[in-house]
Amino acid sequence: MNINQATDYGFRAVLHLSEQAKGEVVEAQAIAQSQSIPMRFLLKIMPSLIKAGIVRSQRGVGGGYTLAKEPGEITLLDVIEAVEGPFHLNRCLIDESFCSKNGPPHCKVHQALEDIQQRLMQDFRSYTFAELRD
Repeated sequence: MNINQATDYGFRAVLHLSEQAKGEVVEAQAIAQSQSIPMRFLLKIMPSLIKAGIVRSQRGVGGGYTLAKEPGEITLLDVIEAVEGPFHLNRCLIDESFCSKNGPPHCKVHQALEDIQQRLMQDFRSYTFAELRD
């Protein structure tokens, strides 16, 4: 399992915004420069964060981005799922019909992966951007 580069950039963009004063609008160029994110990638990632309700955008002169929630309400899992979609270690955890052993009651691997996924999701959920910022 790899967290993709877009998600890593998403983490950095949200962390940068969480370090600003509440409600402060930050230009994309400032985020990109500060966090060493190529501008074209930042501009591809931000709509996903906006759609997920993590970031808000402001158009026009003085426009840019700000957090839509408090940093303590945003977790690493929120950003992962905003950028990559729902978190699943294996396709059988998305839909049991993908399991060639007819699902969890018959497949010990499915059961193990489900347990691991739940623990991993809890770990990602346990880190907020307020904690990362501080």
